[in-house]
Amino acid sequence: MYKTTVKIDGMMCSMCETHIKETIRKTFPSAKKVTASCKKKEATFITDDVIDLSILGDSIDRTGYHYLDSETIPYDKKGVFDFWQHR
Repeated sequence: MYKTTVKIDGMMCSMCETHIKETIRKTFPSAKKVTASCKKKEATFITDDVIDLSILGDSIDRTGYHYLDSETIPYDKKGVFDFWQHR
């Protein structure tokens, strides 16, 4: 699994955050745990495979917001059982 963090300019409110989350979900239907924060000027989501960042950037720019940068890193899912194993 992979976690992608996207830097976005132009989000001002919770409706902007919702618009970005909907755009990510439409562009990448397999995206999970999609979040967006206008305060942090970023969105994050999890996918099973590495995504095409140029497609991501184009889809965000088409919404009227401005794609600034993104980073995709491997993501290890941590569950309740992982927590108890390390105690």
